[in-house]
Amino acid sequence: MGVPIVRFRTHQSKEKHKRIGDLATICKIGMAWLKSLRSPASAAREVLRCVGSLFVFGLLGVMVVACSGSSAKSHTSLPPIQGKFYRVHSGDTLYSIARRSGHDYHTLARWNHIHPPYTIKVDQLLRLIPPRAKTSPARHYRSATHRSPVRFKKKSKKTLKILWRWPLKGVIARNFEQTGRKGIDIAATSVPRVRAAAAGKVVYSGSGLVGYGNLVIIKHGEIYLSAYGNNRRLLVREGQKVKAGQVISELAKGKTKRSVLHFEIRRQGDPVDPLKYLPRRRLSSEH
Repeated sequence: MGVPIVRFRTHQSKEKHKRIGDLATICKIGMAWLKSLRSPASAAREVLRCVGSLFVFGLLGVMVVACSGSSAKSHTSLPPIQGKFYRVHSGDTLYSIARRSGHDYHTLARWNHIHPPYTIKVDQLLRLIPPRAKTSPARHYRSATHRSPVRFKKKSKKTLKILWRWPLKGVIARNFEQTGRKGIDIAATSVPRVRAAAAGKVVYSGSGLVGYGNLVIIKHGEIYLSAYGNNRRLLVREGQKVKAGQVISELAKGKTKRSVLHFEIRRQGDPVDPLKYLPRRRLSSEH
């Protein structure tokens, strides 16, 4: 079957050329080139081919814009984070949380003790405000060496004079060297009640320090601290003033089913041998 021949009437030629000229303008095809073609039919086919190409490229452009718009919307639709704390959701990163909360991600990492590569977990609670500058009693116990030595030089002899007493009736289970120069261990030989080794103020009462169990720390003036670890029950609270010999806790039983007190004396934050400060005593005597 032959290809049908399209015939143009003479009185319609000008109108056809005008329409072809309009399409050529849209397609950016020069009229000179269209006129060089042998027939209006050939020109019409070229114009239609160009229009089809423009339609395909236009459709691709719309798809690209739509995709980029959707992607931009996904990044900008997340609301800013406000408040003091934020719980991590799936898809969050430390950088995205910092950007939404208006912080530098290095700052958030420092506030939350997160180290490179800054990995966070779902449901992890992040601090969005700086921690309190005030030192907690537990940290005060660990970092007492950072105190200014000038303060200690100004203290009177009365402040330095402390009458120490044994905190527990028992025997030495481990001496200063055996504990790694961190206090002594005293195994109870009677009722495992722990007493304050000297008068002072309770600066810590809790279980926040790893390795000490339930712990009581008493401050004696500006120089000394005493610590009482491995307790079953704490009987004093932070800020409470205690007298020498006052019961402050009850001991727990260790692996050998004995009640063993870990006792430390610290001078300006450094552990010292308690046996050089405690009086000589008779093991059979009651405190």
